[in-house]
Amino acid sequence: MDITEMILEQHHEQRRMFALLDELRLVDSDALAAVWKRLKVLLEVHAEAEERYFYPRLQSVGHGAAGESVDSETKDAIKDHNDIRDAIAKADDQPVGADGWWQAVTEARISNSDHMAEEEREDLADFRRHASLETRHQIAMEFVTFESRHADGIASQDKDPQAYIEDHG
Repeated sequence: MDITEMILEQHHEQRRMFALLDELRLVDSDALAAVWKRLKVLLEVHAEAEERYFYPRLQSVGHGAAGESVDSETKDAIKDHNDIRDAIAKADDQPVGADGWWQAVTEARISNSDHMAEEEREDLADFRRHASLETRHQIAMEFVTFESRHADGIASQDKDPQAYIEDHG
């Protein structure tokens, strides 16, 4: 098992779940609420697992990508995760299926799509180039264990990107 492959697979699942929301738009709000609940758990737990296991290791072995330092890559990822969390919180303040809910879900989708593209292009590529297969496997095991322990979700909390770098750099 390789953490870079696991993250890519989870990104695909997140994209699929957002597409499923599109299909359920006119079906019923109970189905929409169920899919949204599962998607937000996936997004929140995935972000937290990356912040606990992937990004600290990227900080120690990464060299940066696309002309950015590894610190810059990581700060940007933490900021992106905060944007996704904030959009999820906005959606949770609205009735499922209402215009304000869709607006917040769209905000989460855009933030998540932008984050995944950048992470795939820079952070995962940097990690593949510099982390051993053994390290990639070890992180994958930690990552999947954390996600399994939190399959019902977690309390979401924004993080200060600069403080994160100072704590993990």
